[in-house]
This record gives sequence, C-alpha cells and structure tokens, in this order.
Amino acid sequence: MSSANVSATSDWMRLDAQLCFRLYAASRTVTRCYQPLLADLGLTYPQYLVMLVLWEEDDLTVKGLGARLMLDSGTLTPLLKRLEVNGLIGRERRPANEREVRLRLTEAGQAMRSKAEGIPPALMTALGLSFEELHQMRTMLDKLLGKAEAESAVIN
Repeated sequence: MSSANVSATSDWMRLDAQLCFRLYAASRTVTRCYQPLLADLGLTYPQYLVMLVLWEEDDLTVKGLGARLMLDSGTLTPLLKRLEVNGLIGRERRPANEREVRLRLTEAGQAMRSKAEGIPPALMTALGLSFEELHQMRTMLDKLLGKAEAESAVIN
C-alpha cells in the first residue's frame, strides 16, 4: 500500500471525516433550534413531527404514521398519549380490527396548524438559509436516505 493510501485510510478514521457524525451533530443542533419556536405551542420536536403528518393527512393509523416518520409504535405510543392528553388528537380502535388504532386531529389540533405556520420560515431565518439552500439540502438528504434504506434492506 502506498503512503498516500495509508494517509487516506487514516484520515477516514478521524471523527471529522465521518458523515454519520456530521448528520448526528446537524440533527441535534437543528432540533435544538426548533425548541424555542415550539415552546409557544407546547410541543416537543417529535410531537411537532407527528402533528405535521396529521395536518397533511388526518385520520391515519398508528402504523401509517410510523411509516411516514420511520418510527416504531413503541416510540410513537408515548408521543401519541401526550398529544391526546393535551387535547390535540384522538385515538380510537377500529371495531373491525381491534389492533388498528386510528388517529384524528381534534378541533384544537386542527387550530394549532395556523399557529405553527410561522415555524418553518422562522427556522430558515434563524439558520440563515435561503429557500434554494434548503431545497438543495433536502434533495441531497433524500438521495442519502434512499441509498441507505436500499443498502439496509440488502444487509438485513
């Protein structure tokens, strides 16, 4: 192995060379930026994600919501219980299939949407990102997610 290849291999083992670290740090930092914006709504970031999906498509099953958010029901259940206690969603089991739980926004949950509409532009401003930069970043992350999901399916 040439000395250039040894150096390149060594560089791959540096923390700042790891894609996973950049994604992890960026995710934590951006999520932290949401906290003051969501405080007025009384939502945590994961609860906000649930509400975003339900504002987009109300009356989903827990399984359908989990698929959209890439989360399992064990992770979703505590979030959904809190949103229900706060009067933002209702959960009901289907009589035809007791295992299927349907989620519906309450009037308060529907009304919260208009209060939340200012969050995405406020976050873009806080991060100093243009719409074009945000679009480019989403495109790259969608590509990464697609490739990682495909690879994960092959490995598992």
